[in-house]
Amino acid sequence: MTARDDILAAANRLANRSSDRTFTLAEVITDVRRSGRRYAESTIRTHVTSRMCANAPNHHAVTYDDLYSLGDGRYRLNRES
Repeated sequence: MTARDDILAAANRLANRSSDRTFTLAEVITDVRRSGRRYAESTIRTHVTSRMCANAPNHHAVTYDDLYSLGDGRYRLNRES
C-alpha cells in the first residue's frame, strides 16, 4: 500500500465515525499512526493538505482530488472512496 492508500483508509474510517463526515489533519495523522504505518508526519501532512486535496494549489507533478478542504481546518472526502 502507498501513503495515499493508507491516508484514504484513515479518511474513510474517520468520516464514518463523524456525524458530519468531516475530519481534521491531526485526526488523520493519529489514525494512520495507530494503523501501524510509519510515515513521517510531513509526508501525511503534504498528502492531505496538498497532493490529495482537490481545492489546494497545484504544487506537485502528480495530484489527486481525493479530499476537499472546508477552510476551517476540516476536510471531507471529495467522493466516497
